Parts: sequence; structure tokens; C-alpha cells
Amino acid sequence: MTQALHTTERKRAGPVPTAASGPARSGSKPRARAIRHRRAYPHWFYLPVTIVFVAIFVVPTAMAFFYSLTRWTLFDWEFIGLDNFRQFFREPALTNGLRNTFVYAVLTSGLKVVLGMALAMLVTSRLRLKGTIRSMVFFPVLVSFVAVGITFKVMMHPTKGLINRTIDVIGLTGPKWLTDPQIALLSIALVDVWKGVGLAMVIFIAGIVSIPSELLESVSVDGGSAWARFRHVILPLSKPATFTVILLSFIGGLRSFDLIWTMTGGGPGFTTDVLASTIYKNYQAGFYGLSTAGNVILFLLVTAIVFPLNWFLRKRELTS
Repeated sequence: MTQALHTTERKRAGPVPTAASGPARSGSKPRARAIRHRRAYPHWFYLPVTIVFVAIFVVPTAMAFFYSLTRWTLFDWEFIGLDNFRQFFREPALTNGLRNTFVYAVLTSGLKVVLGMALAMLVTSRLRLKGTIRSMVFFPVLVSFVAVGITFKVMMHPTKGLINRTIDVIGLTGPKWLTDPQIALLSIALVDVWKGVGLAMVIFIAGIVSIPSELLESVSVDGGSAWARFRHVILPLSKPATFTVILLSFIGGLRSFDLIWTMTGGGPGFTTDVLASTIYKNYQAGFYGLSTAGNVILFLLVTAIVFPLNWFLRKRELTS
């Protein structure tokens, strides 16, 4: 009986340490070293990305900031301080481009949000032709801005364009889409919206499809209308998609260049010039330091607007 109790206690206490267990303890250091190496190894994956980021972003950005303070050519440069920035804000053509950039970005982003949401609601309904409509709306996204600009430049010709000829058939007179200073920028903005609303629609579709169907059904059971489902369920739960569309379209509007350049070249006069086209014109004229200062201003402008806007939208998303 006593021997059985001693045997049970030894089993509970575990194996008695012996000399054979020494090597196992001594092997704990290599294992700990291997764990440390295993934990540190993924950090090496950052090295190639860091090299590429520094090479194609940090270095060019630093050089742009430096050369914006100089009067430079391909072979020489002269440090002039902030003179390029002073000249930039003194010239009416440059400040006009800055104003047009804001108008264009706000107009295009606002229309893409509204039309993108409306089209997403349409193609997620029980409509039979929703697949066809989805394909037709998204197709312009796949076409380059240059091709779209050239096409609409021909179609919006005041006398020979397809749009005004169609308007003439019904007995009306079409406007001078790209030659009237009052509506030229608006005409380009509408083309931009036509091209980019498909991407906004796809983002909104993803947001609407992710909403649980039980919530929509509960509104219908309570007697709610389609407007009630949209206002109280779809619109609040689609805020992440809405904020994404706002950010993407606003950044695209601030940086827009190729569509405007192919359609009007900044004309008539300077009425459709935005900041990017004004910078390009200064490069063409040989004012490299002034145009580099414009690039720096555009970079700071986008950064100063987008980062606070992103913070504000994310805060609204988390608090809602």
C-alpha cells in the first residue's frame, strides 16, 4: 500500500531530472535564437519596397522641392529662394488655374457620388436589363482619357459635331460646348463624370450588396417605402463606399490634366486651364523653376486637402 502511494506521487510529480535531460536544456538557446531570427526575418521583406519607395518618390520629391527654389535649365541652376512661388501667385493665369482646379474637383466628385449611387441602386434592383446597364456604364472606365477627349472634342464641335447636329434635328440650337468660356469647363467636367461614374457605381454596388438582407426586409415588413429603405438603411450603411468615392474622385479632379488638354488645351483663352495644364504650359515655355514650384504647390495642395478630408470622413464613419 505504501509502495503504491509512493509510485502515484512520483507519477504526479513528473519525471525525475537526470543527466540525460541536460542536452535538452542546453538546446533551448539555439531554439530561442531561431525564434528571434524567425520573428526578424519578415522585416527584410520591407527592404525592396523601401528602396523602390525612396528611389521613385522620396528622392524625386526632395529634388522637386530643391529645384522649386532655383532658376534651372538642363545644364545649370541658380538658387533664387522663394521667387518662383511669389511669381506664381502674382500671375493671374496661374491663380485662375488654381481656382478652376477647385471648381473642377468639387463638380466632378459631387456628380460622381450622386450619379454613382443612383446607378448602383438601379443595377442592384430587380430590373431585367441591369447587367447590360452595368456593362454600358462601366465600359468608359476602360477607355483612356486621351481617347475619350479626342472623341468628345469631335462630337462637341459647334457646327460639325454629332451632338449639335442631333439637337438641330429637333429644331433647337446647340451650345458651343468647348468654345464658349461660360460652359467650356462644365462641358469637360460632364465628360469626366461620364467616363468615371462607372467606377463609382461599382464601389457603391459593393457597399449595397454587403448590407444584410434582413435589414431591408424588416423595413418592408414594417410598411416602409423604397425611399425609407434608402434613407434609413442603404445610405447610412453605405458610408464607407461613399467616403471612398469622394476621396478618389476628388483626388482625380485635383490632378486632372489629360482630358482637359486633349479637349481644349486650356482654352478658350485660359478659361479651362487647371493647375496641371498651367504647369505644363510653363514647362513648354522653358520656365522650369516656375513650373517645378507649381508642381510643389499642387503636391502640397492635394496633401493639405486629402489628409484632413480622409481623417474627417473616417471619423464620421466610426462615430456613425
